[in-house]
Amino acid sequence: MAASGKQRPFAGLTRDTGLLALSSLFADISTEMLYPILPVFLTQVLGAGGSAVGLIEGFAQATQNIAQGFSGSLSDRFRRRKPIALAGYALAAISKPLIGVSTTWSGVLGARFLDRLGSGGRSAPRDALVAASAAPEHRGKAFGLEGAGDNAGAFLGPLIAVLLLTVWSIDMRWIFYLAVIPGLLAFLMVLPVKETRGPARSEVTIDASPLRLPAGYRRYLAATAIFGLGNSSNAFLILQTRALGASLQATILIYAGFNLVAAMISYPAGHLSDRVGRRNLLVAAEAVFLVSYLGFGLSRNLVVIGAMFALYGLFQGIFRAVGKALASDYAPPSRRAGAVGWYSATVGLSGLAASLVAGALWDRLGHAAVFLYGAGLAAIGLLALFLLVHGPAHKP
Repeated sequence: MAASGKQRPFAGLTRDTGLLALSSLFADISTEMLYPILPVFLTQVLGAGGSAVGLIEGFAQATQNIAQGFSGSLSDRFRRRKPIALAGYALAAISKPLIGVSTTWSGVLGARFLDRLGSGGRSAPRDALVAASAAPEHRGKAFGLEGAGDNAGAFLGPLIAVLLLTVWSIDMRWIFYLAVIPGLLAFLMVLPVKETRGPARSEVTIDASPLRLPAGYRRYLAATAIFGLGNSSNAFLILQTRALGASLQATILIYAGFNLVAAMISYPAGHLSDRVGRRNLLVAAEAVFLVSYLGFGLSRNLVVIGAMFALYGLFQGIFRAVGKALASDYAPPSRRAGAVGWYSATVGLSGLAASLVAGALWDRLGHAAVFLYGAGLAAIGLLALFLLVHGPAHKP
């Protein structure tokens, strides 16, 4: 007897789900071609210090996630997701080469601002399209597939960078120029996605306030913010790997392995969250983060650091897919982009604070202090998530 639809792992997903996953694949290839070399470019080519790296990456991440809050509410207000998402994909693609032409770290800051503004502008409307592409009982799988595409791109991007650096021996700046190609492919993937404009909702406004969403959602944001205050930019993981003696190529390959683990766990984690609930998986993910950060802070062995990067990939894959799906669960369809957007804004603002603190710790107290601080905040955030978050107001 043939397997039923419920037994098939991709049952309930649509063509649009696949296209959106491909858009995330190409967008992250574009971003991750340059991300693992950016800290090295800043410190070794432009002469920036750890504080500048923390400022640039924290500001970039905050810009991305704050933009998600406003773009999500804007798309809710006009009941249109796709045009806003397309504009964001285009801006992110064309801003990548501006990093390559920069001659000072302040120039990189400006280019990263435009890049992350585009990324943030597209993300919440795209996430609303992902949520709409599958029935509620398959929403975790839909976000898991999108997360798998995103993390697979994050795996392939560094490999492409290594290939360009080692086989063709191109100048580092050319990687920033070539990153525009997959960025434009991501834009093209969204063009065929079908969007059905929802009915007008008079109560949806552009004030973008998360206070208009359920109390359970606000508690979830609070727990997310506490955890995020210790979750600094991944640039510090890259710099720590380099500081312990890994070559640039080895560092990029280790970073690619981290993204491969994240890609492999994203879809199973999303699928599992549809069955067992999202909160418990997030608690497990934050516990994994805590262990990995302790490893980064306490070990100076490159083999252990590689293992901690892989462990960190488990956290990243689960947190990205399941965290957004839980935020989406709390909101009705007309408010979903704003709910996911402000969840991401919370991640970004807390990440900005974490990266600024990490930069100061890196320069003044030493590298290990960055990761021990992050592990301590993770323990508090994990406890807050366990105590404050019990279940969504709108269950799948």
